Amino acid sequence: MSAVTTTEAAVTVAAAKDTPQVRRRRRLSPGRRLPAARLAGPVLLLALWAAASAAGQLDPAAIPAPWTVVKTGAHLWTDGTLPTDILTSLQRAATGFVIGLVAGVVLALASGLSRTGEALIDGTVNLNRAIPTLGLIPLFILWLGIGETFKVAIIAIVVYIPIYLNTHAALSGIDHRFVELAEVQGLSRFAFVRQIVVPGALPGFFVGLRLGVTGSWLGLVVLEQINATSGLGYMMFQAQNYGQSDVILVGLVVYGVFGLVSDSAVRLVERRVLSWRRTLSS
Repeated sequence: MSAVTTTEAAVTVAAAKDTPQVRRRRRLSPGRRLPAARLAGPVLLLALWAAASAAGQLDPAAIPAPWTVVKTGAHLWTDGTLPTDILTSLQRAATGFVIGLVAGVVLALASGLSRTGEALIDGTVNLNRAIPTLGLIPLFILWLGIGETFKVAIIAIVVYIPIYLNTHAALSGIDHRFVELAEVQGLSRFAFVRQIVVPGALPGFFVGLRLGVTGSWLGLVVLEQINATSGLGYMMFQAQNYGQSDVILVGLVVYGVFGLVSDSAVRLVERRVLSWRRTLSS
């Protein structure tokens, strides 16, 4: 009986050795995307703000409670101040953004697809990038006056630089073997741009687009405090003169919401347009 048991054990061990061991593959990717995950941080910050205000840890004169800010925002909305300022800011930001977007894309294509264009454009844009854009405000006021034109021009500059840099970098990073393949296949210039250049430049373009959207709001905060009679920045500047910290926070919250919504919209378009890519964030 002992011999039979020993024999069976030996057969079992031998069979286990002959059976291929299936190693469990480690998951190195971040995992499945969580729904509304990008709202977790702002919600947590809001909860900490509310808890600290309720506990009396924050000075109401310096940092009002969230419910105070909401009440002030509702009052500004009902009396018509906030809608007018929001509309004015949106018009300024949109106009400057469109001009900067077109300029950034056109210059990037001209520089990325032509050595002559690169020689004339790339160095000039990088020189402009090295100069603080807000430092150009006094000069632009002398050139364009102190009205709306110089504000739109500064926003356009803030927008076009990141769009140009990232799109040009993406164009420069296209594998030259694709260019050789297009030449062998006898593609026309238009077909080459449509099938090779555009897909290769889109990832960098969307990175620059996100930076440009954010930059338009950042520039607007400063510009609307210079000889403006309306706009969110003007409202915040006036509130600073009268010590109304709740009104300032209303303006900051609106800027933050616009920035988050616009960035999320660009991300959504990017995922749709670049759905063929398989990345860590997919």
